Amino acid sequence: MTATAGSATGPVFHWFLPTGGDGRRLGGSVHGLDIGGTAARTGKTDGRERPASLDYLTQLARAADTLGYEGVLTPTGAHCEDAWIVTAALIAQTRRLKFLVAFRPGLIAPALAAHMAATFQQLSQGRLLLNVVAGSSDAEQRGYGDPLPHDERYRRAEEFLEVVRTSWTGARFDHHGTYYQLGDARLRQPPVPIPRVYLGGSSQPALHLAAGQADTYLTWGEPVPLVAEKVDRVRELAAARGRTVRFGLRIHVISRDSSARAWQDAEALIAGLDDATIAAGQQRLRALESVGQRRMLDLHGGSRERLVVAPNLWAGIGLVRGGAGTALVGSHDEVAERIAEYRTAGIDEFVLSGYPHLEEAYRFAEDVAPLLR
Repeated sequence: MTATAGSATGPVFHWFLPTGGDGRRLGGSVHGLDIGGTAARTGKTDGRERPASLDYLTQLARAADTLGYEGVLTPTGAHCEDAWIVTAALIAQTRRLKFLVAFRPGLIAPALAAHMAATFQQLSQGRLLLNVVAGSSDAEQRGYGDPLPHDERYRRAEEFLEVVRTSWTGARFDHHGTYYQLGDARLRQPPVPIPRVYLGGSSQPALHLAAGQADTYLTWGEPVPLVAEKVDRVRELAAARGRTVRFGLRIHVISRDSSARAWQDAEALIAGLDDATIAAGQQRLRALESVGQRRMLDLHGGSRERLVVAPNLWAGIGLVRGGAGTALVGSHDEVAERIAEYRTAGIDEFVLSGYPHLEEAYRFAEDVAPLLR
């Protein structure tokens, strides 16, 4: 009755840690999802939202640990709690669960980031994974004191990761680069094991960075042919640099005993969104510099009539939610079949989520994962 963490050849399943809040429908202010809607303006919700309290996040992390998920992804940004602090608080509350911690190069010095990762590995006994986020919004980056535009952030991230990986060797070194200057640097206790680096993005700078630095490249849930194109491109770029890369998919799931019930619940998730809220959300998301975000938006164009973008692939979440905006919707068998198709396209790992995250973590682990073993 537990999810499989995957084998050398099987799929690996991660879950999502909603550090911006959770609930049963989109639009509540604690999600960080209601862009320009009533809840965002007034601070009021429908009364069923779940704030990102330590109690709730602990409950969810323990469930993911017990259910056999490989790890939990924590987001980063102004809409949620700090990923490092939250996950550090959950180390002692879990046994084997890994933490895929999001962090942004440019907001922290690379030698300090390397030190933090080493400390996390020591305290968690090797349960840290790193999700590198170069930053999708110039405006939000400026709010953190980072003035660099989109493409240059990826060039800096390349140098950042070079410094981090050199630090992890434990050797003394000097570094004189474009963005960082280090003299006689040394990390006295390197992390064991070295954390795997995850990296997403759809722009050309992102693909090149992933090919050179990522252990796992993450992409959002586009239709299988589009995902396959990205996988092939990153694999080709990595091979040119003498590297191999694993591939992961970030997507939501709405899996039920029947297909009809799954689609009913999908529609209920966005039932409270009025046209004005959707229009405001689309306008704000369109203003972001992220190529991946634009690809998500282009799947549906902000129209309720275009939300089914491929078999069992529904883009309703992307009407107001930034980032991963699609969900696999259907019976347990149908969802398992679609996951198998992504596996055929080259996807090794799946970072899943659903609303509410606690209940959906159980549903997927008990009803879908056993079909994929």
